[in-house]
Amino acid sequence: MFHEAAEAGEAVARLLDANRTAVGKLAADLRANSPRAVVTCARGSSDHAATYAKYLIETGAGVLTSSAAMSVSSVYEARQDLQGVLFLAISQSGRSPDLLASASAARAAGARIVALVNDETAPLADLADVTLPLHAGPERSVAATKSFITALAAIAQLVAAWTKDVALEEALEALPAQLAEAWALDWSSAVPRLLTAQSLYVLGRGVGFAAAQEAALKFKETCGLHAEGFSAAEVLHGPMALVDENFPVLMFAQEDATAESVVALADQLQGRGAEVLLAGARRPDALPAIAAHPILQPLLLIQSFYRLANALSLARGFDPDNPPHLRKVTETV
Repeated sequence: MFHEAAEAGEAVARLLDANRTAVGKLAADLRANSPRAVVTCARGSSDHAATYAKYLIETGAGVLTSSAAMSVSSVYEARQDLQGVLFLAISQSGRSPDLLASASAARAAGARIVALVNDETAPLADLADVTLPLHAGPERSVAATKSFITALAAIAQLVAAWTKDVALEEALEALPAQLAEAWALDWSSAVPRLLTAQSLYVLGRGVGFAAAQEAALKFKETCGLHAEGFSAAEVLHGPMALVDENFPVLMFAQEDATAESVVALADQLQGRGAEVLLAGARRPDALPAIAAHPILQPLLLIQSFYRLANALSLARGFDPDNPPHLRKVTETV
């Protein structure tokens, strides 16, 4: 996990260069023939990437984006009308049976299939109209790291081209070097604060919500921690009832319209006595972070987080590469 996560910057550089022509062609077609909706299809870390896609597509392209419930097609075998829909399938392996069943059903229902997949030889690539390889290279650790970051980078590259967002396109060029900087940041102060924790919340908002979901999953997978990822707005409802003295909360903030509310929530939680770890905000008590385009800040924050997760896993006596009861390819149906 440690070595694979460290390779994220190099992997993103490969992806941006290798996919540039294909992304440009797809983006031009999406502008000429705007989909009536986008349906994302993914599991695990890839589904968190789909959350990121939802925010970028809806705020950038203005197209309704929703996550597929795979059992609708893989178990219930229900027929859907997906004419004019872009079906965005995201997967590291591209081999999970339910993912393949959903993609096949979507194709039969009239959807256009775009696959973001790390293994270009996978069956998912054969089902797709357009395949955008993730170029992460081999990933042997059960916990996905660089393939998650490359999935986010691929989504950002596609949406930037689709919406002709020049600022985001320029920011993407700096991303590989920034990922290397983010990997080198020292979040080790968080290890003793989480060492004996049993459960915690991970919070983000907007484009940063995907990073919160991903971090919560990694805490479960690699550290044996019961972690829940929530929107920094949603946690104010029922989940807030559990936050009391010394309850750990990791928060991700990016410098966009959500920043003020996330920082205000951090102050509120600290007032309750919670053990708050805030990353991405410009304040003295925050974990260090790289300044960047706000859409790309979640990629940098999760990169720094992966180093923390690896260290915390080892400190708690776990093997971050081989979580109990898990396999690299989860064969759900």
